[in-house]
Formats: sequence, C-alpha cells, structure tokens
Amino acid sequence: MTSVKHCYSLNSPLCELLDKPADEFSRSDLIGVIEKKDIERITFHYTALDGRLKELKLPISNRHQAESILAEGERLDGSSLFKGIVDATLSDLYVVPEYRSAFLNPFDSGSLDFICRYFTKEGDRAPFTLDNILYRADQSFREKTGLRLSVLGELEFFLISPVESDVFHLERQKGYHESAPFIKSGVLLNQMVRHIAQITGAVKYTHSEVGSIDCIISERKEIDGRRAEQLEVEFLTKPVVDMADALVLSRWIIRNTAFLNGCDVTFTPKLEKGVAGNGFHFHLELEKSGRNIMRSEEGELSPPALGLIGGLCKHADSLTAFGNTVASSYMRLVPDQEAPTRIFWSDMNRSALIRVPLGWTDVHHLAKKINPQEDSESPGVLNGQTVELRSPDGSALIHLLLAGITMAAEWGLNSSGALDIAKKYYAGSDILSHPEKAADFPMLPSNCVKSSRVLLENRDLYERNGIFPSGVIDYAAKLLQAENDEMMQQKLNDLPLNDRLNEIRKIMHRSLHRH
Repeated sequence: MTSVKHCYSLNSPLCELLDKPADEFSRSDLIGVIEKKDIERITFHYTALDGRLKELKLPISNRHQAESILAEGERLDGSSLFKGIVDATLSDLYVVPEYRSAFLNPFDSGSLDFICRYFTKEGDRAPFTLDNILYRADQSFREKTGLRLSVLGELEFFLISPVESDVFHLERQKGYHESAPFIKSGVLLNQMVRHIAQITGAVKYTHSEVGSIDCIISERKEIDGRRAEQLEVEFLTKPVVDMADALVLSRWIIRNTAFLNGCDVTFTPKLEKGVAGNGFHFHLELEKSGRNIMRSEEGELSPPALGLIGGLCKHADSLTAFGNTVASSYMRLVPDQEAPTRIFWSDMNRSALIRVPLGWTDVHHLAKKINPQEDSESPGVLNGQTVELRSPDGSALIHLLLAGITMAAEWGLNSSGALDIAKKYYAGSDILSHPEKAADFPMLPSNCVKSSRVLLENRDLYERNGIFPSGVIDYAAKLLQAENDEMMQQKLNDLPLNDRLNEIRKIMHRSLHRH
C-alpha cells in the first residue's frame, strides 16, 4: 500500500474548492472558504465520555472573530461532558479545531464544521478525553514499533422506517447483499454514504446485511410497529486515529440522514431474538514506510502479523470492556451466530474471534481471466492482508476500543511471548467440521459484570506508560457493572416463554442510542 497524505475523498467539496489535500489546509484557506461560501457559523464537534459526537455552534460576526475562533478555539464545561472524571471546580477545557478535519455540513448549508481536540488550561492535551487517549496510544505504538497501525471498521446498523409497502417481501434473515426492491432502504443508504464519502474519503463499499424485521414489537413507541433493515458501511483502511474520527462522524451522519427522512437508526448489538445483531468488526493492518507488512515474502503471515494476533489474544477478554458495553452485547455473543464466544483465531472462519480474511496475496488481476481483451496492468490492490477482530459490537466506545487494540498490538510486537500465544490459540480449518475442539480455548466474558472484573484485573495492560488514566478504567468498569446482568440469563430462563421474550426485548431496546 502506498503512503498517502490525509485526504478526504477526491470529490470532497473543500478539497476541490481549495485545490489541495486536507493536510495542507491553513487558517487563511478556511477564512477564504467562509467568505466565498457566505458561511454564517463555525460548528465544533468533539467526542464526549458517552462516545457520541457533541457540538458547539459559533456564529460569525466578522473576519477577526472567525480568525480568533480558528486560532484559539473555545472553552467549555468539561465536567458535564466527562461527568464523574472531571472535578466540577476544575472543569474548564479548551476545544481547538483540527484544520484538516474541516467539512461543509451536509445538514446545515451555512456552517463550516471541524473535529476538535481537548486541551487543559495549561495548553496540554487533556489526558482523560477519549480522543487523546487514542492519540497517546498511537504515538506510543509508532515510537516503540517503528510501524503504523491502520484500521478499517465495518459499521452495521438497523434502519427503522414506517411500513409503507408489503410487496417484494424479504424473508427473515435473508438480507445479505440483497438488492431493491426486496431491500427498501437503498435510496436513503445512498444519501448517507454520499455524505460519509465526501467528508471522510474512506468508504470502501456498502450493502444490506442479514437482519430484517417486518414489524418490530417494542414498548418503545419510536420503533414499535416499524420495519427494520440491517445495513453496513465498510471503510477503507486509515491510520487508527483518523478511523476513530471517521466512524464517530459516520454515526452522526447516518443518524441525521435517517432523522431528516422520518426514520430511526440503531447500532444496538441486538434488536430482536433470532435476528442478526449489529457487529462492529475491525480489520487491522501493519505498515512500514507505507507498505503492508502482514505477509512474508513466502506468502505466510509475517512475524509482526503473528505478534499482532498474539497481542489481540492476550487482551481479548478485557477488550470487551470497551467493545461490548451493554447487556444485549452478550445476547449477540452466543454460539452458532457467526459471533465469537472463545479466544482463538483461524483462517476465514467467521466464528473465530480473530479471522484472517482473503488479502489478494496469491492472486492478482482476476478480471483479466474473464476479460481477455484487457491489455493494461492492474493498478494494484487498494488494501491487502488484514486480520479481523470480530467481537466488538455497536455499543463500542470507539476511541477507547481502538486505543485498547493499539496497545494490544504494541504489546504483541514487543513481547517475546506473543508468538507463542498466537501459536497456542490457532484453530485450524478442521474446527469447522469438529466444533467441539473450540472447547479447548478460553471463553470470552459472558456478561458485562464479568467483563468489568476482567478489565480491573488487567488494568495494567492499559494504564502502562500512562496511556489510560486510572479514572477512565474505573469509569468503564462502573458503566459495565451498572448493567447488573450477571444473573440475567438465569432470570430469563426462569420466566414463561412469552414473558421471557418480552423481557429480552426490554433489555435489547433500552440501549437503542447508548453510544
């Protein structure tokens, strides 16, 4: 893979307007955009402790004010955004725009928007904010390995809409890569992806997913009686910090597009019993000097790739604290649902925690085999070999999860025992025909309370070198403990069938918009 500058899509309105990549945006460039496009306000966006994107709108009165906003940022109350971590008496923080993140708001034509970073009164990056934790993890990874970790996310969600037509009925659990007219959400999905692609430049493809519900049954009025179609947006690999921002922004775009079209969206791990849940898989790629180093010259997984896998296996159970944060997460992580329950890795096995997917390593220019008239060479693969972590779901705290994954990768690349762990936790292809062999591998936590215990027992994996503040680890553990789900399955099993189903739906639907 060749190294590229941070560039949003080729058709990014700002990149086209300024005729330069986003990495080169300057304050004077952005002032020029404000004047040329008659921008009325600047909008700052930043990720709070709940993992959701927040915003501050700053009306523009004159050029000097706009320059000051872009140069100095603005202050806000950190104790409200990071409740329980920041003391209310020492709560002021600065939010400062990152120029390369600038975009024209697709939902507000008068706004120029930015992703911001948090700073303390001393002018240092605030140590407890989710984005800065990931920034420190990434800096440490680069310094200690000499490599770059790039990531792509698979963002799954349910689009929930009124039932307007019963023609071309889609059978339950038959939605994978289905097309119109069986899938009814294509036009709306196109709108979402157009905005995401223009702002992030990182969309690989999009498609319908397995899950579909003809008529949701729920105590929540906003979804009761509505149709749900499961969709996915898969991204191109980007440096880990950029991918976190792209994913949080994409959730914001997806929700706003749905809302403006009279629809709802949920990333919740599970929406209905017997219907596919919303996974949030991450593909990881190690790069050196802009080149993918996941395969050796012989075509085998390279030692760094195996070290990465070993690090993920080492951290896997505690990573659920950031990637599976609600009770319904553990209604998705059950056997025979293409979701992992044990810690092992395998080649292309979709029940494995870590999967090694196809990576265009042994075959090239396949199109020429069916298009023999083509005489030009292939331009090359956009992204090659990755390894896929399949445990996270839509409840993930994206920045914290990716920070944890980055620390797992660093541990795996710098620890002598990582290759032995990778060897120990490998499950060959015969596990598909002999699934009982999976019992040889350790279990992932089966509920939030157990996940919190594992996190606290292994907090040193994340607090080392001051990457995760202790208060953030305590917060994550308390968030999990508040789900109070350790005895959930036993309580559900003791209920009559109809009561059990109603209770399951309550648990699933209470976290519709958690993160």
